[in-house]
Amino acid sequence: MSFENKVAVVTGAAQGIGEAYAKALAARGAAVVIADLNVEAGEQVAKQIEADGGRALFVRTDVSDAASASAMVAATVEAFDGLDLLVNNAAIYGDMAFDLLISVDWDYYRRFMSVNMDGALVMTRACYPEMVKRGGGAIVNQSSTAAYLYSGFYGLAKVGVNGLTQQLAHELGGMRIRVNAIAPGPVDTEATRTQAGDAAKDIVRTSLAIKRMGQVEDMVGACLFLLSDDAGWITGQILAVDGGQTFRA
Repeated sequence: MSFENKVAVVTGAAQGIGEAYAKALAARGAAVVIADLNVEAGEQVAKQIEADGGRALFVRTDVSDAASASAMVAATVEAFDGLDLLVNNAAIYGDMAFDLLISVDWDYYRRFMSVNMDGALVMTRACYPEMVKRGGGAIVNQSSTAAYLYSGFYGLAKVGVNGLTQQLAHELGGMRIRVNAIAPGPVDTEATRTQAGDAAKDIVRTSLAIKRMGQVEDMVGACLFLLSDDAGWITGQILAVDGGQTFRA
């Protein structure tokens, strides 16, 4: 799959799965914008992409803030003359608080949801007009198998991401913009190791058909496919990349 002459924005791309998405897109010809709050790590990812022969730009971006999202789009267009692809990957996860919906601090809950659910909508609203100018585009949202499991407000946010994916697919389909989502299972990232610890081994043993943790590389192929022209008649879908953790009839 080639992404020559395409411009892609990947949120939360300073590390983890988002970094893998950004580097894979750049390796296949796309100009990539690293949209993240982590300036040091984000700039390092952009520099590494350029050192490897790709084109990249870091833009500090708060996905929960419409003004920040709009400024990121303006910087993208100034640098690369347009925008074709968006990966809504940013989330509060590695340092996520554990609490119940009935007791979580309300201000924390609202901040959490503004990033983990609303962020995908904020970014889509900012980006889609530039995609229309280019004749269409593709969006991939990062969901999670947590949407189908008991996972508190994290799972609730991912249920919302799934709903956004399906609704936006219909709203944007007439503009030739496709919207899909990936729902990863447990992936071996620093954030997952922080959150799950040794419990990850129990998840693998008891709930996965393929008896290993997912790797960030396992997500890349699905993301590239959904962004590519090969998926030209696929929209509004949530693709589980989870080692067989979930199944739905």
